[in-house]
Amino acid sequence: MKNLIIAVDGYSSSGKSTLAKGIATMLGYIYIDSGAMYRAVTLYCIRYGIIQNSVVNMELLNKNLNFIDIKFQLNSLTGKNETWLNGENVEDEIRNSEVASNVSIISKIPEVRKKLVAIQQKIGENKRIVMDGRDIGTVVFPNAEVKIFMTANQLIRAQRRLLEMNEKGIKISLNDVVENIKQRDFIDENREVSPLRKADDAILLDNSNMTRDEQLVWIMQKINQL
Repeated sequence: MKNLIIAVDGYSSSGKSTLAKGIATMLGYIYIDSGAMYRAVTLYCIRYGIIQNSVVNMELLNKNLNFIDIKFQLNSLTGKNETWLNGENVEDEIRNSEVASNVSIISKIPEVRKKLVAIQQKIGENKRIVMDGRDIGTVVFPNAEVKIFMTANQLIRAQRRLLEMNEKGIKISLNDVVENIKQRDFIDENREVSPLRKADDAILLDNSNMTRDEQLVWIMQKINQL
């Protein structure tokens, strides 16, 4: 198989990261979590008061963008890539509910997207990567050899997200998670810059009624066919 860029796009909590990690492991590729990059920027903005009550101070954001450094480092004990923000491991903190509630607001800002897209494209120069996000197949890597677009029922996505948060000790109601999912879907679909869209040549995967193993087997068959 030739060296590929595999782009995995789709809705919040549709299982993009899980599938992308599985594909990367199967092929021996590098997995890049673009969503974690936007979450890291969001965490920075929360910490420094750049976003308050869902309102972004653009002047302050522009002054700080050049001071935001995001890297992925492999944890030798777990074998997983972890997100580092300005030299600090923030892998767990970027998954909390406050970041989840604000990441769609931050991610729609053109200046933020321009900075992170440039970083992502640099990472992909040597190919052999699997990257997941919202606009990987449409904006970041429009010429990717394999594009996958994932979706699932909103309630099912909310239940998955709730289970993930509960496992990390985060207490929140299902209704609150459902509302967060709906809000993020609306913002992702309607932002002016790089809205969430299925690329015309993307493989559609609705995993509402599929296990993780079933999804991986199904998509690997598609990749091998391509």
